[in-house]
Amino acid sequence: MIAPPQATLLIVDDAAENLALLGDLLYPTYRVLAANSGARALRMASGAPRPDLILLDVMMPQMGGYEVFERLRADPLTRDIPVIFLTALDSPEAELHGLTAGAADYLTKPIRPNLVLARVRTQLEVKLARDWLKDQNAFLEAEIARRMMENEATQAVAIRALAHLAETRDGETGNHIRRTQAFVSLLANRLRADPRFAATLDQGYIDLLTRSAPLHDIGKVGVPDAILRKPGALSAEERRIMQTHAHIGADAIALAQQDLERPLAFLTLAQEVARWHHERWDGRGYPDGLAGEAIPICARIMSLADVFDALVSPRVYKPALSLAEARAIIAAGRGTQFDPDVTDAFLADFTAFAAIAEGHRDLAAAPPQ
Repeated sequence: MIAPPQATLLIVDDAAENLALLGDLLYPTYRVLAANSGARALRMASGAPRPDLILLDVMMPQMGGYEVFERLRADPLTRDIPVIFLTALDSPEAELHGLTAGAADYLTKPIRPNLVLARVRTQLEVKLARDWLKDQNAFLEAEIARRMMENEATQAVAIRALAHLAETRDGETGNHIRRTQAFVSLLANRLRADPRFAATLDQGYIDLLTRSAPLHDIGKVGVPDAILRKPGALSAEERRIMQTHAHIGADAIALAQQDLERPLAFLTLAQEVARWHHERWDGRGYPDGLAGEAIPICARIMSLADVFDALVSPRVYKPALSLAEARAIIAAGRGTQFDPDVTDAFLADFTAFAAIAEGHRDLAAAPPQ
């Protein structure tokens, strides 16, 4: 790797003879700019063309080389330009000071032409390699971001397709997915402000929960149509069969992860939501009879979101309830069916939940009042 022949060098020295000497030495190979003061050097360094390397005299009046160097490093436009200090102070301490300050190299006067050319060429090659690596890193970061977006899009499509599969079995629509996802996101973000939930409900967790929420009823694919679409009340046996959808869904998601080297976070959440979103705060839910905080927070959030949507949506076995009626039922379930904190978050932001319900209602359904 060699330095590009048109690399731009900025020479900074208050002595005209030194500028002339260095200019004559470097000009045949490089594009050379010259500044006879620190202030002028700073203006030229941040302008166009931007220098690829600066040769900076240490001992200058008004603004010395070290101050110029500090200002170069403080400016985002110039902080990455390598600097070679030039000085008449030929001592190990002076050289150590310059290199410790962050200079790329240190040359003493009187200059030795061959040494100057060699050091300049070396520093330009290092800069060229560093710039190439920066470009490669930027490309790799962009490629990783692109692939992550593709993976997330693929996951979203797969989730939506599986959720729709369950919905077509019991007459639900895509708006049920949109509403419950929005309810879940709203509840989780509301609870995030509570210090008791902040450690769990960070933005990453909320994003995963929102993404996985549509799979909460995936287990309904294992329930017979005669039960799913029955217009009247279910018998005790039919209710028992209907309740199997919770563990059927969770088991299906667990099975899907068996061949993976490590579990996918959003599928792990989806499995918890699918299995436990019918558990109750008082322990009288199914399938495992969990109670209180033994129920994962993701399932507690999903439980309320799912029940509220069921209340305000028409189902084969019932008409839609009004928003006011649904609110009253949710409030009555505080501390029995629902986590008190989740219920309080819902009640505190009820206007937003009502707006979601109305904004994404099923077209065939009358709007809840």
